[in-house]
Amino acid sequence: MTSMENRSEVNEFRLIGLTDAPELQVLLFIMFTFIYLITLVGNLGIVALISWDSHLHTPMYFFLSNLSLVDFGYSSSITPKVMAGLLTGKKIISYNGCATQLFFVVAFANTESFLLASMAYDRHAAVCKPLHYTTTMTSTVCSFLTSGSQVCGFLTSSILTGNTFSLSFCKSNVVHHFFCDILPLLVLSCSDIQLIQSVIFIIVLLNGFFPFLVIFTSYMLIFITILNIRSAEGRQKAFSTCVSHLIVVSIFYGTIIFMYFQPTSRHSVDSDKMVSVFYTMIIPMLNPLVYSLRNKDVMNAFRKAVKGQRLQLDHFFS
Repeated sequence: MTSMENRSEVNEFRLIGLTDAPELQVLLFIMFTFIYLITLVGNLGIVALISWDSHLHTPMYFFLSNLSLVDFGYSSSITPKVMAGLLTGKKIISYNGCATQLFFVVAFANTESFLLASMAYDRHAAVCKPLHYTTTMTSTVCSFLTSGSQVCGFLTSSILTGNTFSLSFCKSNVVHHFFCDILPLLVLSCSDIQLIQSVIFIIVLLNGFFPFLVIFTSYMLIFITILNIRSAEGRQKAFSTCVSHLIVVSIFYGTIIFMYFQPTSRHSVDSDKMVSVFYTMIIPMLNPLVYSLRNKDVMNAFRKAVKGQRLQLDHFFS
């Protein structure tokens, strides 16, 4: 059977969504609108602030601006569609729309994983080899790490999305999720999925294990270096440069571990949906808040930007 014949079997998918209760749909729509607005303002605000303030033109903030763009893209590939479904009650997504959504969800999620590893390496260079930091984390190295993260993310997504949508979907068109994800789609296939399951396992293992290994090794070396610092003030200063990133990494990987490594007996569709809401909507909202609220440089840049806008308005109305 050709791929075109496979495609003609299912022209659209029906997403189960989060709930069918009308009163909950209104509440969830309001909540997700609020979350998405914070995500939009927070992440794009971080990018604009870093671009505007020359004091933030450092490797750490270069990676942060890229992470913010990824978080914005990640949330935008899911949240608006979910909000539209809650508002209109129509939870239909076309075949091509489902493939597109899956592609960007997987691409941004994997890119974020590699970006977090790049940021861990940056923090390792800053804490463990501060005298060589400027020669280690050059603009070329930073660009290579961010470009490499994007290539890995989008290449992985191309492979997984291509393999998923090469299958024949003939059992049903009902996706038991609120967005197009690989595992719920595999359930609908009447093709042999053993090969793609093996491909998914290998790719997820490599893409999950390698960034985690980089992060784990970087922080082991960072902690060893911090423990060898004699003054308490020096240890606190060194650790403070890593706190925000460590919080973001802990939330990101903690959610993944909870999602995929809990006993099968504890798995349920509803609990998986709630965890999915957390890592697809909440985490992209939390990341800019964690970095801005705990970061003096970002807060100072924000105050200067607000002060500059006030001065311009006063000059305009005077």
